[in-house]
Amino acid sequence: MTMNEAIILPGQGAQFPGMGQDWYEAYPKARDLFDRADGVLGFALTEACFHGGVDVHRTDIAQPGIFTTSAAILTVLSDNGLELGSASMTAGLSLGEYTALWVAGSLSFEDALRLVRLRGEAMQAASEATPSSMTSLIGADLAVAEKLAAMGAEAGICSVANLNCPGQVVVSGELAALDIVESHASDHGVRRAMRLNVAGGFHSECMRPAADRLAAALAEVTVQAPRIPFVTNVTGAPVSDPGQIVSHLANQVCSPVLWEQSMRWALGQGHTQFLEPGPGQVLAGLMKKIDRGATVRSAAHPEDAETA
Repeated sequence: MTMNEAIILPGQGAQFPGMGQDWYEAYPKARDLFDRADGVLGFALTEACFHGGVDVHRTDIAQPGIFTTSAAILTVLSDNGLELGSASMTAGLSLGEYTALWVAGSLSFEDALRLVRLRGEAMQAASEATPSSMTSLIGADLAVAEKLAAMGAEAGICSVANLNCPGQVVVSGELAALDIVESHASDHGVRRAMRLNVAGGFHSECMRPAADRLAAALAEVTVQAPRIPFVTNVTGAPVSDPGQIVSHLANQVCSPVLWEQSMRWALGQGHTQFLEPGPGQVLAGLMKKIDRGATVRSAAHPEDAETA
């Protein structure tokens, strides 16, 4: 059936031990795609996702795992008659951009999977090289977050990393810098400053080595113009030129994720119906805080395919 929904794809943080296993067991198409991923990567991603325990939270496992789970779900939905190529638009949160570009026909499954595996490895390595993390500022706006990040930057790398939804801004950087941010947060009206359980300072200059590795890998990959509108986190607006897409993908690991801006662009264009295929319902939660009038339909469990 023809879609009237926009497809939005989750990023790192949506993972959990066992993700995708219910789809693998319920649908041969999902099983085939997971097995194909194992072959492309040369190791048992399925084992890591289904039985890996805490290992599934490692950046180099979580990223290909979330991508493959979302792709498997979309493959099942497509097999059930949902025309993915007629989606009104697509966007993904950070890592989710690679899934969105696969949906849009810009990247092959194999290329996207290899890229997200390399991206995860490179970000893990950069995190280990520069001790860093991320802090969510609950109740902060951009101006407050930028002021706190500037204070933190006196002790090391520190910048705004995610603008997810109203009242939820994330800063990223070296540990000493985040200590300063957190110690001054309440003085600037922040309700809560919460250190996130992530490997490192994603979407900051802490990730520059990862961006460089990713740029080199992207130079070897064929990227096509998207068949449906694709909105990038880097600008919060659509991009269709393959060269610009490649540039944004490389820069994205060091740039702020403009998710709220991306969704406001979509809403401004009349997109009010969204499909979130993947583990969890993170993006549905964010959308409730961006615009309660929008509808996000989850496809997180096999029974959700029956209503596709």
